[in-house]
Amino acid sequence: MATYTDKAKKRIVTLGEIMLRLKSPGYERFFQSPMLEATFGGGEANVAVSLANYGYEASFVSALPANPIGQAAINELRKYGVDTSRVIRQGSRVGIYYLEGGANQRASNVVYDRSDSSIATAKASDFDWDSIYDGAGWLHITGITPAVSAQGAELSLKAMEEAKKRGVVVSMDLNYRKKLWQYGKTAQEVMKELVKFVDVIIANEEDCQKSLGVEVEGIEVESGELSLDHYRKLTDKMLELYPGASCIAVTMRESHSADHNDWSAVVNDRKTFHHSKKYPIKHIIDRVGGGDSFSGGLICGLLSYEDIRDSLEFAVAASCLKHSVLGDFNLVSRKEVEGLMGGDGSGRVQR
Repeated sequence: MATYTDKAKKRIVTLGEIMLRLKSPGYERFFQSPMLEATFGGGEANVAVSLANYGYEASFVSALPANPIGQAAINELRKYGVDTSRVIRQGSRVGIYYLEGGANQRASNVVYDRSDSSIATAKASDFDWDSIYDGAGWLHITGITPAVSAQGAELSLKAMEEAKKRGVVVSMDLNYRKKLWQYGKTAQEVMKELVKFVDVIIANEEDCQKSLGVEVEGIEVESGELSLDHYRKLTDKMLELYPGASCIAVTMRESHSADHNDWSAVVNDRKTFHHSKKYPIKHIIDRVGGGDSFSGGLICGLLSYEDIRDSLEFAVAASCLKHSVLGDFNLVSRKEVEGLMGGDGSGRVQR
């Protein structure tokens, strides 16, 4: 596999939507009490915050309305050191998602309100690609933006094409979202073309099946039981279908209940196949953004370590810690992640 440590001093670009997150308090049902907790989040924004926390120059590219809500979203990203200078101000609304936190056997629930948001209506020609990629070495994107609208799919394709022209590494979290694919094209129609431009693929087993139609006999998305041999076959098949990719990382979540999961991942770089340490997470505080924290951790790992096994372990440890943090953003430091990688998971008070 190609190593990416030579890109470590270059700017990292993430492109997508930041949304207003409205969550019922604690584990309440929607409007069980007459309030919702307001924060911000969204896949690519979450990755940018993680990378800024790890010390990288991270830029978030999006479209937001020129109103107080759009400005509040920008201010929130700036608070964590994310560059927002390439966010364009147009359109009339910030996308919203409503979150109801699950517990025990009751699953969490997400309701989207993203139609006609600023990023959903933005055109690829609205963005200055020379400026976006000036000094950049990495682009991270997800399968969410292509799902929100036809314009979002065109914007994603253009972003990847322009990145490849300039020698920028492209990572993509496939992030299948069933509730979003509503504009007339299926995930597979769109995503199969986009993944041809990707260097580093990030996914879970459902993403591979639903976004790309890649299945391996014996993997059951809903069963909660994971077979390592099946994941080796799945990642081999993905790399065979997408020869431009240098590696694929697949997260493995074993769900015992809404707040008790086992968390690990595998990576395949065409030469070797690795399975990470498995973390039992027995009291999940907030799992939203868990996959994004894995993506941010993997990018950091690939930029930091020559050995892909270390990159994988960093990503899994970072994501494990995210499950203890309220909100979309993974507000942990590189030192904390490295501490967990090294075996310090006791949770003892640091004095």
